[in-house]
Amino acid sequence: MAKVKLTLFSKLLLTLLIVAAIVSAGYYLLNETELGRQLQEKSQQEYKQSEPEITDPIPTTTDSAQVQTSKAIPSLGALKVQIYPSGGFAPGLYFNGGAKHNPDSKFFKNYGLQVDFVVMDDPSDARQDWKDGKIQIMADRIDGVILNFDELKRGKPEIFLQTDWSRGADVIVAQRGIDNINDLKGKKIACTPNSPSMTYLALALSTAGMKLDDVVIINAPDDATTATVFNSGSVDAAVVKSPAHIQSLKVIKGAHILQSTKDAAFAQTGVLYTKRKYISKYKDQIRAFYAGWMDAVAEIKTAEEHQNSAVTIMANTFNISAPDARRMISDIYLCSHGDNLNYFGLDNSFAGVTGSQLYMIMTDLLKNQKVIPKKIPSFWSITNSRIASSAQLSGDGYEPERADRIRSLKATDSKDPAISIKDISIKYGDESDVLSANAKTIIDLEFADIARIYASSRIRIESNTDNIGDSKTNKRLSVQRALAVATYLRIDHQIDVNRLIAVGNGSDKPVNGCETNATATCRAKNRRTEFHLLARSQ
Repeated sequence: MAKVKLTLFSKLLLTLLIVAAIVSAGYYLLNETELGRQLQEKSQQEYKQSEPEITDPIPTTTDSAQVQTSKAIPSLGALKVQIYPSGGFAPGLYFNGGAKHNPDSKFFKNYGLQVDFVVMDDPSDARQDWKDGKIQIMADRIDGVILNFDELKRGKPEIFLQTDWSRGADVIVAQRGIDNINDLKGKKIACTPNSPSMTYLALALSTAGMKLDDVVIINAPDDATTATVFNSGSVDAAVVKSPAHIQSLKVIKGAHILQSTKDAAFAQTGVLYTKRKYISKYKDQIRAFYAGWMDAVAEIKTAEEHQNSAVTIMANTFNISAPDARRMISDIYLCSHGDNLNYFGLDNSFAGVTGSQLYMIMTDLLKNQKVIPKKIPSFWSITNSRIASSAQLSGDGYEPERADRIRSLKATDSKDPAISIKDISIKYGDESDVLSANAKTIIDLEFADIARIYASSRIRIESNTDNIGDSKTNKRLSVQRALAVATYLRIDHQIDVNRLIAVGNGSDKPVNGCETNATATCRAKNRRTEFHLLARSQ
């Protein structure tokens, strides 16, 4: 048989195809697998450890006489910082004594820094001003950065400060008769497209095993309009901002809060970012701004008079009432310096949700919903943790948030209504309650992230069987299986034991349409594990 002799061009083409296959396999491994996540986390830790220490830390005294303001900080003039109506910006406005720079500003007195806060409700206009250099620091939610990265990437954005966690500032309101997230299927929901509100809706739907395609999105240009659309009665539900939902509950009879970020405590976080070139050229100015902001957080957290001052300044800046300004602050958690160290993964002992973890969860969610492209930059490529790591700040008000103390379980917890229910098929061996490696992987992929993000919610695990066999045996086995899942979440994912409720239903709760277990398909549907999220108030 004659040998086939490859031409030079054929060899080159074959080589290119092999290289392309290797690159594609490597990209898939790194970005689409759990091993890839672990490799990224490891490389991020090594990167942080190799970062050069920034010496000559910014002075942190509040005694303006001790601050050498004559020591030149390379200046852009007044630092322009974009903000929008939110309690997360209370520290900056309070420390500045208002939106405009002034001689009484603590940024100026303590750090020799002039700051102008520019209120811009339209995020599109704000991003354009940031790209044009009219704004040096931009404010957004982390998922807002993800959603709009294509527009921002030429400016090489770097997140350097976490402002807040939303704790009730984002609300899903619904008409009477819609009792949980599952009831939203096929319903009309008002929401601002390509925004953090849409991300929160996608996350909420995922807790019921649904996607954005499972509902009818009614686009509204902004959050204020979203509330107006709901108040007109033309939609079944809406994703709105607090305190706008209060009016919605008054206008629409029977309207109620379906869920909020009081339940999803780590779903939405505010950040500030600037261009990489600004941090390089004006490092001292950015560091001074960070330190001043953290001073302000500490003062607001530790003295009521400072919070009252922040309320007054916020009301004047955003042209809202003082009660609304106070409500805005109460509906978020202001992130301290300690929280920022945790967010940027600078404390290896921290077991909570870090920025990189939230970023990966959100990017996976949005990729699966086909909202963003598959190729998204890593968290660390758009982050600068050295601003936080170089700050020498400690004392009351600078420490990180403590984990919620969750009350002990009550008998009624097994029957309380759920805000969402997710069915997951977990296969066990015959008469067995042992979780296989495959079952654990399914829990990891389908629910573990939800449990972490909804850190203020209880989790009721309901195990169900078909009707084959003795009913008492099925009941006992389903209880043992529910306990096995709860134990796995407690030990492997560090979920507080007081959040976990294990219920075994046996064959008592078949799915609708499969009550008789007449077919193999129905029996398979009835053999299921349900993950119920219970509202924070319960």
